[in-house]
Amino acid sequence: MPIYTSFNPNGRQELKHGITYIDYMLLKNKLRHLMKLDPNAGPSGKYLIRSCYFDNIDNKVLTEKKEGYLNRDKYRVRIYGKSEDVVNLERKSKRNNLTFKSKCKTSKKEFEKMRVGDIEWMKDDARELMRDLYIEMTQYQLKPMTVVDYEREAYIYLYGNVRITFDSKVQSSFRNTDMFNKSLPMVNVLEANEVILEVKYDEYLPEVIRNMLQGINTRHEAYSKYQLSRMYV
Repeated sequence: MPIYTSFNPNGRQELKHGITYIDYMLLKNKLRHLMKLDPNAGPSGKYLIRSCYFDNIDNKVLTEKKEGYLNRDKYRVRIYGKSEDVVNLERKSKRNNLTFKSKCKTSKKEFEKMRVGDIEWMKDDARELMRDLYIEMTQYQLKPMTVVDYEREAYIYLYGNVRITFDSKVQSSFRNTDMFNKSLPMVNVLEANEVILEVKYDEYLPEVIRNMLQGINTRHEAYSKYQLSRMYV
């Protein structure tokens, strides 16, 4: 039986589009008969993701994304359901057309240190990813830049290691990085009837899934959620 994972050391393919709410419902009703709902989902089938993205005063990360750099890295601290029970530092990397992800555990306390520039402890940390972020923060002056919230509905298909997600209610804190504040003011940055469709897979996308996707009218290549959150700042 294949093993499902989002962290393939050989990289993964990733397609991302904006679709209408109607197309989301149509595709969802097809996929649910073939794919399994993500076991992390709540009773509604969805779960809330909150991420704080890192960038610098010159918008290095944002610019590299907008201009389509073939090799780029994006760091974020991620929590679920606005809870501090699980806090991860993640890096999402693009190398040519492949996506690579890595992560390690961190904590609210460590994140709060990063927010105020207290980072020397990261230099010799046992976690390689934390040391890598330290280099980026010192070399390029990266720092926590903005918080992004969204609801995710995810389906998995083991053959081909396929993961299809629908992200909605995307919100941004703009430049407020107080991510553990459950009352953090947020602003909608996605059109009310728009859903972000993401399709991720390893070496191949099974034909049965490819055929289902062909009937969907993708409105455009979707912005990244970080890019959406920075549209006005």
